[in-house]
Amino acid sequence: MPLIPLSPIDHVFTGRGAYPIEFVFAYEGAIDAGRLEASLRKAIDAFPPAGSRFVRLDGAALAFEPSEGGCVFSVASSPTEWEATERKDVFLDPVSGKEGEPLGRALLTRTPNGCVLGFSLSHAVADGYSYFHFLTSWARLFRGEPILPPTHDRAALAAGLDGTRDGDAADAAGLFRAGPRPEVDRAHLTIHRHVLTRAELVARHAEAQAGNSLRLSHNDTAAAWLWKTRLAEWSGDDPSLETYVSCPVDFRRLLPSTGPAYFGNAVALAKASIPKGELAAAPLGELATRVRRAVDAVDADAARRSLGALETLRRSEGLAAMEECHVVHPMQGLLLTNLSRLPVAEVAFDAGPPVAFEILTPGVRGAVALPAPDGGLDLRVFLPSA
Repeated sequence: MPLIPLSPIDHVFTGRGAYPIEFVFAYEGAIDAGRLEASLRKAIDAFPPAGSRFVRLDGAALAFEPSEGGCVFSVASSPTEWEATERKDVFLDPVSGKEGEPLGRALLTRTPNGCVLGFSLSHAVADGYSYFHFLTSWARLFRGEPILPPTHDRAALAAGLDGTRDGDAADAAGLFRAGPRPEVDRAHLTIHRHVLTRAELVARHAEAQAGNSLRLSHNDTAAAWLWKTRLAEWSGDDPSLETYVSCPVDFRRLLPSTGPAYFGNAVALAKASIPKGELAAAPLGELATRVRRAVDAVDADAARRSLGALETLRRSEGLAAMEECHVVHPMQGLLLTNLSRLPVAEVAFDAGPPVAFEILTPGVRGAVALPAPDGGLDLRVFLPSA
């Protein structure tokens, strides 16, 4: 099978400090391991980058090399149930993301009264949308159902980019150039949880929307609320320091070279900022408005500029420069990804839909908005341990 060159945004999620996308799903009852692995291989046939390794095309570019060992499938046993297991990462077999190593790892763990499926996938292979496109397709193949065939034309995202430099390339891409990223340290990463009930979310959204001519989303409100409650703790004492909230914007609907079936990273980063000295007193509506304006600014032209800036940086300074690109400000930032509409129920095998799940993506200063049972938001923030 031919090599698949990485796109400009894929290269950001390679090298030192690149983190994978990771979820674990708990099921009541057993999943047939043989059928599960066989259907995984069928899914990889349709999604070759998910069963690949990195290979170097030259000194400044990587490609996916589909290979038999590019996605590892393992089976394990646990003496404790899902609920009684404090650290859910025991149900994961994490990928390293290093050159020559598998970029996907699936682990099926049998528990006394059920099983848990953990899946770790290099972020260079997929964003959150594509991750679940793969998982739900895997489940459909297990059940003998048709799938939506993915498209893989990553080269189209770099087509026409001339590699010229105009200012700070990382900033133009919505990223932060802040020196080499540290290695991901799972042992010193703490998940902070904030649950906004439906009533609380509606009330805060009404507060933010009051008198505001700009139509805000619930995600804008959640980002503004986290900005006030968490960033005041992270940003040091200098009131002139800028604090940031970044939000990934899916550009599948913006660029004809992608589309809804595109499998890969199709995101550009929107970032909003305010000096720390103004953060505490800023009305929720003002912060939510800053987030909304930043997100609205990511149109088709902005997505192309982002891709062009990243291509420029890689061509001019090599892969080492990509390891200095941070998707979130490393000291004064928060990256909020909205995952409130995940198709978790569709990740169903012979044990039926999952009865519980957790996101374990080890992105420092990353936050995710997950659905809460009552229609609110379950916000998870990943921070370095004190």
